[in-house]
Amino acid sequence: MVNGEVTPARREIDRGQAWDAAIARAKSIVDGRTHGASPGATKAVELLELARENDLDRGYAAETDGLAELLMSDVLRAGLYSFNLVNKRAKRPAGAPDKSLARKVNKVGIVGAGLMASQLALLFVRRLKVPVVLTDVDQERVDKGVGYVHAEIDKLLSKKRVSPDGANRLKALVSGSLDKAAFSDADFVIEAVFEELGVKQQVFAELEQHVSPEAILATNTSSLSITAMASKLRHPERVVGFHFFNPVAVLPLLEIVRGEQTDDASLATAFAVGKQLKKSSVLVKDASAFVVNRLLLRFLGEVLVTVDEGTPFDVADKALEPLGLPMTPLTLMQLVGPAIALHVGETLHEAFPDRFTVSENLAKFVKAGKKGVWIWDAQGNQSADPEVVELWTQGDKPSTSEQVRDRALSAIAEEIRIMLDEGVVAEAQDIDLCLILGAGWPFWNGGITPYLDRTGVSERVNGKPFLAPGVASVPAS
Repeated sequence: MVNGEVTPARREIDRGQAWDAAIARAKSIVDGRTHGASPGATKAVELLELARENDLDRGYAAETDGLAELLMSDVLRAGLYSFNLVNKRAKRPAGAPDKSLARKVNKVGIVGAGLMASQLALLFVRRLKVPVVLTDVDQERVDKGVGYVHAEIDKLLSKKRVSPDGANRLKALVSGSLDKAAFSDADFVIEAVFEELGVKQQVFAELEQHVSPEAILATNTSSLSITAMASKLRHPERVVGFHFFNPVAVLPLLEIVRGEQTDDASLATAFAVGKQLKKSSVLVKDASAFVVNRLLLRFLGEVLVTVDEGTPFDVADKALEPLGLPMTPLTLMQLVGPAIALHVGETLHEAFPDRFTVSENLAKFVKAGKKGVWIWDAQGNQSADPEVVELWTQGDKPSTSEQVRDRALSAIAEEIRIMLDEGVVAEAQDIDLCLILGAGWPFWNGGITPYLDRTGVSERVNGKPFLAPGVASVPAS
């Protein structure tokens, strides 16, 4: 600075420091979100860094070289495959009945008024703009559920996403009742109560006393049998699985599950409602935990086994970073809730005891009331909770990151093959669509099957790839 003025040299230094800071920030974001698994994002930052030299011709040449390199990569083809899944296949669900069979829905009932039920009520009233009634076991819970929906609508109003008149109309459509007779004129009733088969059977039995024979009875179960849930009803043909993912307003996937006696009209109505809700629906066979939870629990189960055997928590948890997943397995368990993970794991163990194990440590963990493995200090640094480490009994056979990753990927490749053999979904493409839209798996990987094919895991585990050459890879020359 000279005579109080910033000199050109000083300005140049300041610009350089700002540029360095911006590039460092970009690298940090890309690495944090992709862990180096997305070549396109990494290349974009490299080009930004190169642009600092202000050589236009060199910049264009670098862009051309980068595009040429990426255009001939399997990762780009996997990204295009993902794009087609989300923009084409998701709009024409495989196996969905003729939409002309769908019945009109003029009123919706929701059994339960907890957080999930309240999220569902908000979604239904916003998208369908029809009366929505919540019930629960006491007035306090009902009032809390209705209050949640009204408060969320007020938030939308404050953000100018709805008009004052629109907000008033939406709030007027949402009500609560202690009496399931309030569902007598409902066309679509969904339950979101405790995840226990007997409880859900009782709820449906009570509902059948009040609703019309044509009214859809839907369940938001994440793992239980739709067929068993409907088995004691006079009209089991109108029961469907309608599995949302949390948070309901964010994740676009809807697993629609057909029970053994579900008829085409009920299924078509479920798909029509899913479309009105602006969800991407995938038809799923009535098999334990359906698609997303079954695969995530197989995946998580292998990671937990390695921890039980003696692998440090951080080693096991970070082993899958090369996939570029939105969060690590143990962080996901902490988000979902260990109790839910244990419950779904027990359901899968009962159905497939040879492949799904229930960690005794996880059971101890839940019984002790622990909510997660990780704790964070004031600076945001992550470490394992000392109480959890002490509680968790470990063996003396630790695995390396590579070994953990190999076990987890081998397990998920096996499970996908079994699910396709069982007809849980129509094709491998539906597996990928479910993981992209329901679990946030990387778009650039194409979900999971292109990654398993590309890394040779499919061939090693199953003897063949999931997808034909060229579907999500560079076509063979």
